Amino acid sequence: MNVNRQFRLARRPQGMVKREDFAFVRGPVPEPGDGEFLVRIAYISLDPAMRGWMNEGKSYVPPVGLGEVMRAGAVGEIVKSKHPKFAVGEHVVGLFGVQDYAVSTGKGVTRVDPTLAPLPVYLGTLGMPGMTAYFGLLEVGKPRAGDTVVVSAAAGAVGQVVGQIARIKGCRAIGIAGGPEKCRYVTDTLGFDACIDYKHADVKKALKQHCPQGINVYFDNVGGEILDIVLTQLAMHARIVICGAISQYNATTAVKGPSNYLSLLVNRASMTGMVVFDWADRYAEATRELAGWLTSGRLKTREDIAEGLEQFPEVLLKLFKGENIGKLVLKP
Repeated sequence: MNVNRQFRLARRPQGMVKREDFAFVRGPVPEPGDGEFLVRIAYISLDPAMRGWMNEGKSYVPPVGLGEVMRAGAVGEIVKSKHPKFAVGEHVVGLFGVQDYAVSTGKGVTRVDPTLAPLPVYLGTLGMPGMTAYFGLLEVGKPRAGDTVVVSAAAGAVGQVVGQIARIKGCRAIGIAGGPEKCRYVTDTLGFDACIDYKHADVKKALKQHCPQGINVYFDNVGGEILDIVLTQLAMHARIVICGAISQYNATTAVKGPSNYLSLLVNRASMTGMVVFDWADRYAEATRELAGWLTSGRLKTREDIAEGLEQFPEVLLKLFKGENIGKLVLKP
């Protein structure tokens, strides 16, 4: 407990993230001051949004500053405390960054119970991805029983939860994922009605086959060509939830809008962006419901756990190469 390893942002990435974009540094473990506590990090959340946080420019959160510890959600144990409301031995989740130890004032931090679910689950289905799936689908997508819900990146941290909630709410769930292994996981383990392998199938033809009455709700995690194809298959009054666009995050040229956007007009459809922080005051509600579904077996979860803090840049790239199934987590 005398060394704190950190990854700090050294430069703004151009295209795909590289190890050289970060500085790997070692320093002393920080001491908490009055009203602070020290967390020993057990697991770090790796998310597509991290790529956007590295870019300069206006977004829903300020960019990570050059020289700052790379922003990341993490879960860990309090090992020192000078905070009246947080005790040594408690487990907490928050934006602690890519490092071994973090000092916190408690702002934005939530206690978690490792006896109810394994700690990595609090970074996935019971964490930000689960909240994103829950509010994005139910509050923005507004599915009704009998609707056909399509979700891209269906084997990912958010997508795996979206499709299962759709099924719980009486909808048909159609996933889009890359490769036969992911598609088998989506149908055989998660219980989706079908999954389209975009790497080997004609996506437009497959959507026509699996969505003969059109798509009522599309939960978009990838953007790009897949979004453009989905726009041609909308049902009347369809709702598109724009959650992410992982296909575009490492682009070195300008992102182009979907050429089929007039389908929104023809079908009186809507396309709405969502950022999960807008529902922060309701996280407890979502956590209770998601935990209940997990306990009853109606909701399944999977975490893809890599080990070794020093491997952070290479493990992060798994997201953009489509190499993870479920929630990607790094164990320092």
